[in-house]
Amino acid sequence: MAATGDSDDCARLEEKVARNFDPATYWAIHAHQLHVIAAASREKSTASSSSPSKPLYNPYEGHISGRQLNESVVDFLKRLPPLTTSVSHQHPWIYIANPHASSRPTDRDTASFKNVAEMLLEDFMKQKDAIEKAMMEKAKGSITKKLTPLRKALEQKLLALAKEYYFTSGKWMLFPSPDDVNRQWAIVAEATVNRELGTAAKVAPDDGKGDRVPRLICVYTKDFSDMEDVRRVLDRLVELGLVNKADQRGIHYKADAFTELGINSGNEWGLKPSLYASKDVLGGGKK
Repeated sequence: MAATGDSDDCARLEEKVARNFDPATYWAIHAHQLHVIAAASREKSTASSSSPSKPLYNPYEGHISGRQLNESVVDFLKRLPPLTTSVSHQHPWIYIANPHASSRPTDRDTASFKNVAEMLLEDFMKQKDAIEKAMMEKAKGSITKKLTPLRKALEQKLLALAKEYYFTSGKWMLFPSPDDVNRQWAIVAEATVNRELGTAAKVAPDDGKGDRVPRLICVYTKDFSDMEDVRRVLDRLVELGLVNKADQRGIHYKADAFTELGINSGNEWGLKPSLYASKDVLGGGKK
């Protein structure tokens, strides 16, 4: 199970076993697991299909911090175990892509998106300052009530802008403790390559802060507005044992557009950094 993270109240992190996780042992047994057999069956079915298959794609090809197309997942995990791989200029993250994903380079215009988005954020701050000044003598709750619809409108404008500029990717975030990061990352890496999860995944290497600071694993989907796919990936994370449905804290999903804009916990605009919480999505809601 993964600890919750990147929400206003995320604090509790798991302390799990598997400090001595052995990739060889894991791979010796994984071929007999039902989800692996199912994935192999899908591969066979796809291969026998009359429709031509797309060439394999890897945005991290040629990058030392990413898994290569000619590299097995086993060798990749041995080469870059997140527990002991130190963060560096070469390894800011450790990456793996789904080589069969339909997602390909798009017309994403990050610079234009950011320019327009920052103007929206600036306009909101001007409104916020004006309201707070005008309601200086009012109770804090009254000011918050006045700002809430403006914040909701701002969030919707930013998400619409992200769609307009093709900045639609997002990720479910897992926060394993360091002693469990190798085990969880191995599961995510295998499932990503086997087309069981989303378009890609990444994990934070060792930043030298010790074994009390959790690591971050991001599991990406193509489009934050595609709730069917967002839910599908979350369901698979549950099936893989990485998310506990009974845990009320759960995990959270964040749009990459919000990451790009620095919308984190405690941000000055008062925006929620995450779009979805697992407990709500699994419960049938969205937020």
